[in-house]
Amino acid sequence: MPAARQRVARVTAALAASVLVGLSACQRGPHRTVLTVYSPHGNDLLSFYEKGFEAAHPDVDVQSVDMGSQDIIDRLRSEKANPQADVWFGAPEETFERAGQEGLLTPYRPSWAAAVPADSHDPHDYWYGTYLTPEVIGYNSQAVSDSAAPKDWDDVLDPKWKGKVLIRDPIASGSMRAIFGGIILRSIRETGSPNQGYDWLKRLDAQTKEYTLNPTILYQKLGRQEGLITLFDMPDLAMLRDRYHIPVKYTIPASGTPLLVDAIAVVKGTKHEALAREYYEFVTSERALVDAADRFYRIPVRTDIPNDSLPRWIRDARAQIKPMPLDRAMLEQHLDEWMQYWDSHIRNSAR
Repeated sequence: MPAARQRVARVTAALAASVLVGLSACQRGPHRTVLTVYSPHGNDLLSFYEKGFEAAHPDVDVQSVDMGSQDIIDRLRSEKANPQADVWFGAPEETFERAGQEGLLTPYRPSWAAAVPADSHDPHDYWYGTYLTPEVIGYNSQAVSDSAAPKDWDDVLDPKWKGKVLIRDPIASGSMRAIFGGIILRSIRETGSPNQGYDWLKRLDAQTKEYTLNPTILYQKLGRQEGLITLFDMPDLAMLRDRYHIPVKYTIPASGTPLLVDAIAVVKGTKHEALAREYYEFVTSERALVDAADRFYRIPVRTDIPNDSLPRWIRDARAQIKPMPLDRAMLEQHLDEWMQYWDSHIRNSAR
């Protein structure tokens, strides 16, 4: 789909969701304060926190609107004159960084701020990191043996995977934008130009069977062997394997992986700022982060969470991950431009 049509579709979806949120708020009665949370974290995690927060605040109705990371910032831009959200919970840090510079966020320094590394929060307190999200190579473990699975990014371009790669639509996905951005940054480090990275993405396009509309479709198709290989985030793939028993495994790329810092922020113009801060503290408390690790396969950013309170797969991942060098400032400045080039010149061009 051309970039212009993508933008129209996102705006239309945002307007429809705004109407639904407004109708839902009216239907739930006048005696509960509606707290609106925009998040890509999925219904399971969001519902879990909704119930916990509402149990502690019976007069509050938490309404979570689940959408892709890029869709959230587009929607906040369109609502800037009349904000509809109170909290933005989840997206890569570069997306939050742009939102802060565009005046979409209000500063808040959480109680645990000292437990977050300096590169995992905004110096002006517009956003703070919540989860670390490594990007990895996933594969259907019934159809692909561990020894045959790709061990690094370039292995995915092997001709044997042609027509067997499934990719989450990159325009709306924070994970895919991070992977594509990492590949282009590698090109710039090695050659001084993004062109080698664009060529890599064109070769990936030639391998790709389908760009799936959302993660759920990606998971279903990978489980049914409609594709055998994917690029996505480690926590989601680990959850598919361990909780839902979908035959999926992953490899951590040997040359390095984008290690996203997922973040949280209070939306500028919220009508419930004090309540938004309470929710912010609730979902980032030590108890909530341990729950997120145990139940939803999230890796906490906070360094004061005891290591032995976290699942073994997280402890193992921390020992194995080699972070890919990422120029955060360059990503912030150019990622949208790179993604627009991919959408206009590379998507479906090599298949």
